[in-house]
Amino acid sequence: MRFHLSEEQLAIQDAMRGTLGQVWPMERLHAFADGDADFDADSWAALMALGVGGIALPEGEDGAGLGLLEAALVCEVAGAACAPGPLIGQLVAAMAVAASENGEAKAFLPGLASGECMAALAFGSDLVACARGAHLFLVDDAQGLALVEAGADVSITPHRATDRSRPVSTVSFSRAPRMALFAPDDPHTQRIRDAALILIAADSLGGAQHCTDVSVSYAKEREQFGQPIGRFQGLKHQLAHMALDVEPARALLWYAAYAWDAQLPDATRAAVMAKAHLCEVYTRTTRAAIAAHGGIGYTWEFGLNYWFRRSIANRAWLGSPAQLRARAAELAGW
Repeated sequence: MRFHLSEEQLAIQDAMRGTLGQVWPMERLHAFADGDADFDADSWAALMALGVGGIALPEGEDGAGLGLLEAALVCEVAGAACAPGPLIGQLVAAMAVAASENGEAKAFLPGLASGECMAALAFGSDLVACARGAHLFLVDDAQGLALVEAGADVSITPHRATDRSRPVSTVSFSRAPRMALFAPDDPHTQRIRDAALILIAADSLGGAQHCTDVSVSYAKEREQFGQPIGRFQGLKHQLAHMALDVEPARALLWYAAYAWDAQLPDATRAAVMAKAHLCEVYTRTTRAAIAAHGGIGYTWEFGLNYWFRRSIANRAWLGSPAQLRARAAELAGW
């Protein structure tokens, strides 16, 4: 039994960090947030060039043959960078299509793996992230899981969203042809829903860790009364609480992804609990990070607001912590 990441898994995260560090600096994030685009083509192309799109696909399906845990590690780094684009939707859609028997849908797998065909997640809500740039939508409704191709029969209305790094739109699929993947009661449908929850939790973990790291760095550099503010007891305690909030949550995410890959009996409950807890941790950590930076933390230029805004969006996406904990209690028979 392993209790830490392998060298290969660490290398995947290092490659992601290096690429995003080059193509997605704070200046690009500011420019994107002030613009009107749904995704950033350059950063998307750079990530897809790493093979991220097919990381959780079987090797015979244009993929790397890895699992949801590796996909979660990728989303963690993307969350730390507050990267744009429908990465979660891309990964989940690719896994759903690969598991299905729909030949028409499977024809899109090479494009999903390469990133040339972008997929957005349309689960349980009219609001879809990065909808205007998507070629495909993975839909989850009363009819089950289906793939819908963007076109004249899909109506998209953009909105000004809280999360400026992932613009959202209202999308209507009422007249669009559907490529059915799984029925509502098919076990695969629940697995794909669980995968989406886990990847949102991973994005949240990455953002929370980033906010903790930049707060610690700032406390070491910023001086008051002739000494770094990190020496002040009140701030020490605040930073320690942030670290103690974030680090144990990492194991919760890893277990949820492992349980999904191994198809353990408690996989769904683990996914629900991971998403509920990580999203709460993310919101608390972003609030604490802004406070730890003092006045500059509240400024638009400094940028911590992007992570705070994403934490709010992640918290609401596919169910609030309270809703998910009620679901976990139901699964446990409480």
